[in-house]
Amino acid sequence: MELKPVGIIHSPYKHTGHVPRVHDDAGAISTIEVFDEFATGLQDIEGFSHIVVIYWFHRSKGYHLLVKPPGEDSMRGLFATRSPHRPCPLGLTVAELVSRKDNNLIVKGLDATDGTPLLDIKPYLPEDYDPHSVRIGWLEGRRHRRSN
Repeated sequence: MELKPVGIIHSPYKHTGHVPRVHDDAGAISTIEVFDEFATGLQDIEGFSHIVVIYWFHRSKGYHLLVKPPGEDSMRGLFATRSPHRPCPLGLTVAELVSRKDNNLIVKGLDATDGTPLLDIKPYLPEDYDPHSVRIGWLEGRRHRRSN
């Protein structure tokens, strides 16, 4: 399997500890730089208010199958959390597309560190998700917090 980055993420988060664990920094601005060879693929992206951003947790080292999420007392299965420490460290975030400037996308709400390799971008289509059928597992009954 070969993954080829199509760009790089420039964000205000210089270190992994700077990325907010709770999604209270949704207004932070990041720039997604798509490499020139892929820039033509951005045609028509400006028509979408939100995009799905797929990236590589390049600073992730190792993983455990049971993890203790921030602010929690119990261990949880890795695949029931958003921990960046994974066997295949892929990140996925729905970000607000603010604007496009040539091969750069200005976005809000992207929780990636500066220099993160970009793997793919897809348009976010809300009709693909039925909010009435969504369950939030072990977070049920708690104020939902977005964490890595």
